[in-house]
Amino acid sequence: MDDISAVESKTRAKPPSRLDRLCALFDEHDADAALLSSPSDVRWACGFTGSNGLLLVREGGVAHFITDGRYQQQAAREVEGAEVHVTRGELIDYVAEQELLQGGERVLFQSGRVTVARLEEWKEKAEQVEWNAVSGLMNDLVAKKDESEIDKLIAAQRLTEDVFEHVTSSGWRGRTERDLAAEIVYEHLRRGADRMAFDPIVAGGGNGALPHARATDRRLQQGDLVVVDIGGVVDGYASDMTRVVAVGEPGEEVRAVHAVVRRAQEAAIEAARPGMESQALDAVARDVIEAAGYGEEFPHGLGHGLGLRTHEWPSVSYRRDYTLPEGAALTIEPGVYLPGRFGVRIEDTVVLREDGAENLTQAPREIVVC
Repeated sequence: MDDISAVESKTRAKPPSRLDRLCALFDEHDADAALLSSPSDVRWACGFTGSNGLLLVREGGVAHFITDGRYQQQAAREVEGAEVHVTRGELIDYVAEQELLQGGERVLFQSGRVTVARLEEWKEKAEQVEWNAVSGLMNDLVAKKDESEIDKLIAAQRLTEDVFEHVTSSGWRGRTERDLAAEIVYEHLRRGADRMAFDPIVAGGGNGALPHARATDRRLQQGDLVVVDIGGVVDGYASDMTRVVAVGEPGEEVRAVHAVVRRAQEAAIEAARPGMESQALDAVARDVIEAAGYGEEFPHGLGHGLGLRTHEWPSVSYRRDYTLPEGAALTIEPGVYLPGRFGVRIEDTVVLREDGAENLTQAPREIVVC
């Protein structure tokens, strides 16, 4: 191969696979292998979308995926980069019986994803293994979205935006919160969503002052402001969007509070950068709201990671501080909640690029009047 061909070959070299990136953690934690059991992380690593599976990854990228007979055909179709094993018994029993974990190995597992009971079972079945609990083992890997993942987030977001536009195309006066929530679910599924990312929030009047309100049989009345927080899942990836809907023309106070929340969100999106500390980003929005006199009425963090789970690492909050990585998908959702009266929250999803935040959300932020 001549020098030019050698350069071209290096240029075209494939980036590390997801399993390779996981193996890179072994040296950091002085380990020989990792055992993943969380369905979303197993899916991220090897593509399996079912609910029961263990993924064992060893040094050198050798990987074994173990599942039960219900998923034999599905695993054969979906799993990439790992040898598929199917058993009629307990998955960890199969691992032990087939000696997939050999003597003296140090195996990483996700402390936040494994119950005490499950860990005790693993220790009993694989006594020779040194189990190494790591908090947030997969956090940084999963947070950094590649372009294919971002495309799926965009697809989910566009579907949710279409649903929102549809359900706000007719009047809401006299309809119940529960009726509207049911329509939102139906329209997501009808348009091709795998499922809902979470139960829709449709909260009118005083219910809107509850950040995590549940839809009730309360009928919407003239003058109500309604917080609508919705999201669906497309090809495994979630959307998450909040807008406010007014039943009839909103008054001056509602418009003033909405303007404050919108300024806070816009300031945070403009400021967001990879390498930024999460508390600092939260403070950008919080400072705007506090300056307007509503600091006590913004009781939650600014946002959270989004991807295969609706709430992923990192959170963006005043409570905990994380360095935000490039490629992370984050919700930016400041809010103001006036007890017994109304609430305002505006939520978009952004991706942290090298030079700032790319907003994946296209739905207008203005109050929608129905």
